[in-house]
Amino acid sequence: MRNHTPVTEFVLTGIPHTNGLENVLFVLFLAFYLLSLLGNLLILLAVLTSATLHTPMYFFLGNLSVFDIFFPSVSSPKMMLYLMGQSRTISFQGCASQLFFYHFLGCTECFLYTAMAYDRFAAICHPLRYTVIMNYRVCAVLTLGTWMGSCVHASALTFLIFKLPYCGPNEVDSFFCDIPVVLPLACADTSLAQTVSFTNLGVVALVCFLLILTSYARIVVAVLKISSSQGRRKAFSVCSAHLASVLLFYGPVVLIYLWPASSPRLGSVVPVLNSIVTPSLNPLIYSLRNKDVKVALRKALIQGVHACGV
Repeated sequence: MRNHTPVTEFVLTGIPHTNGLENVLFVLFLAFYLLSLLGNLLILLAVLTSATLHTPMYFFLGNLSVFDIFFPSVSSPKMMLYLMGQSRTISFQGCASQLFFYHFLGCTECFLYTAMAYDRFAAICHPLRYTVIMNYRVCAVLTLGTWMGSCVHASALTFLIFKLPYCGPNEVDSFFCDIPVVLPLACADTSLAQTVSFTNLGVVALVCFLLILTSYARIVVAVLKISSSQGRRKAFSVCSAHLASVLLFYGPVVLIYLWPASSPRLGSVVPVLNSIVTPSLNPLIYSLRNKDVKVALRKALIQGVHACGV
């Protein structure tokens, strides 16, 4: 250790075998990033301005939109600078901050999807008691719990990874810092950190997924008991958007952390898609098949146009 200099910055190498595609990737990622910002801002605007959307389901959707604004912003600015050829390095502290916020916001989404599943369970399985079960206090406690629990989770992971010594090499095989690409660079035994970090991630993801699965198992049973076909279609329609988002979220999580990719390119591509593409799709998923959101968006945009005209 005395013959090595501690690492003060890391070099981002991007996705392997994409030399010459920087301009194409820049345009593609910028389009998804702007789409994510615009789409989620519109959803948030609709939830805040429409009185009909002041319900627990849309309260959690508004929180999800806030997440989907911040989550791609953790890695996208640095990624754009990299693709423009202006900066391919990130400081040690910047790398640690990036990893913290990536897992803080990622864990928040995981908890939010679980809270949203519980909300759908209460609405469909206990419709007469729904307003009592999901009152304002319960929604506030669930939301505060997701953010606080995610902060503890991300702080533990960041401390675990960056308390290790880093003395070279310093090349990160991605556009941003994450555990699978940073941990192998440590010049010490990483077996304990690797075991604890991936166990932590696996337990959080698995517990949340099982809770979501349990909620939807109860929902399916309740929906099948509905006598009218129109009522069944309406119930499944309300839940389909949430299920689609859950699958989009858990697919990359499994590939990145629970089933490490054998291909370096796939291991670099999947986290990028998870951090940029998925947040841009959520507004489309929740607005295309949701009449209330579309009506609220239309009213908000018309009011905005009239206000600008005045």
